[in-house]
Amino acid sequence: MLKTEYSLLLESFKFANGIELKNRVVMAPMTNFSSNEDGTVSRPEVEYYIRRSKGVGMVITACVYVSRGGKGFPGEFGADHDGLIPSLRGLAEAIKGEGAKAVLQIFHGGRQCPPAQLPDGQTVSASDVPSELPGGGQGPVPRALTDEEITGIIADFGEATRRAIEAGFDGVEIHGANGYLLQQFFSPHSNRREDRWGGDLQKRLAFPLAVLRSVKDAVKQHAQGEFLVGYRFSPEEPETPGITMAETFALIDALTGEGLDYLHASLMELWSLPRRGTEDSRPRIEQIVERAGGKVPVIGVGSLYTAADALKSLDSGISLVALGRPLLIEPDWVQKVAEGHAEEIKTELDPSAQAELVIPDPLWNALIHTPGWLPVKQ
Repeated sequence: MLKTEYSLLLESFKFANGIELKNRVVMAPMTNFSSNEDGTVSRPEVEYYIRRSKGVGMVITACVYVSRGGKGFPGEFGADHDGLIPSLRGLAEAIKGEGAKAVLQIFHGGRQCPPAQLPDGQTVSASDVPSELPGGGQGPVPRALTDEEITGIIADFGEATRRAIEAGFDGVEIHGANGYLLQQFFSPHSNRREDRWGGDLQKRLAFPLAVLRSVKDAVKQHAQGEFLVGYRFSPEEPETPGITMAETFALIDALTGEGLDYLHASLMELWSLPRRGTEDSRPRIEQIVERAGGKVPVIGVGSLYTAADALKSLDSGISLVALGRPLLIEPDWVQKVAEGHAEEIKTELDPSAQAELVIPDPLWNALIHTPGWLPVKQ
């Protein structure tokens, strides 16, 4: 390996359970809208992952729904029944074949699911509180889940983990971020329950922790070798009432207390500052790493387009750097850094380069027609 100022990014990294990554760069989970209608992974999707799995140490896939009532996107692939294991296996083999570890992100969309994607057209959540939309207005009113349905979904997360193990993945990441079902139970905005699944902070933690236990039990029961369990969370919410930094710290304490392999902080901008719930004015990511207290590694993400951005991100104390949008624009990001050509990394999407970038049509159309999602070359 060429010794450059960026060599720190290319150092191998070992998790406490012994799983080793060839470097500290991770492909962040990104929805691509390109799976088949039956929940299987499509060929263009597999090619898209192959194109991005050569350089990075680990790939975290787009989220898969663990229950059919939790499908959050058109063209999302599933892990809700055993018939999907061969499809999942094909994806795991494709990623691992390029030298990266493969982690399946498991999820339930809750009230964020488009009703058209659901068998009965009815979104569900912790309570019947609609989401507040960024441009104003509200999402559809969800139906509050029953106790029996909640325990069923917790079991579904365990079953999806078993399928990931049988399909040959190296781990799962529980998606507790971006306003989806786990976050809906933790948030005082969306969870107004007064039973064992809601009320005070401890009761709002009950569902995320039960999901983590269900996943860990499945790993204990079914994994032959080492298997990663990570958890992705969003620090804070803009809504009032909403999750504050103080509550985020309580979540970190609870998750690390249960034991898991890593935490993944979901941020649009890695260095963003806290809104409320802490007197500390440092970037959220520094406070998150400090709170994790060296008990688990933290993955950081958020607009790290250049090698210099990614290198500087390690100053925050994170162990691994996740790249999402940068790998859409530049699939050879890691290779360029490794070969000493970091200055050649592209940081704007070339509108004429779809074939070369191996981006499936549904994702390409979304990228091109959603202003502000990616920097686009004019």
